[in-house]
Amino acid sequence: VMTFEAYLKENPRPSEAAVREVLSGNLCRCTGYQNIVAAILRVAQAASDAKA
Repeated sequence: VMTFEAYLKENPRPSEAAVREVLSGNLCRCTGYQNIVAAILRVAQAASDAKA
């Protein structure tokens, strides 16, 4: 969570591939990160929408 808070400040509209790259060194890959990636992309989109 803290890694992505900082990451989203620098990269407010990341691609799915970018999110997966940042996750790669932080969590076990056994689940494929699907729910985590989806949640991060939703947060990024909500933050972007709030600024618009």
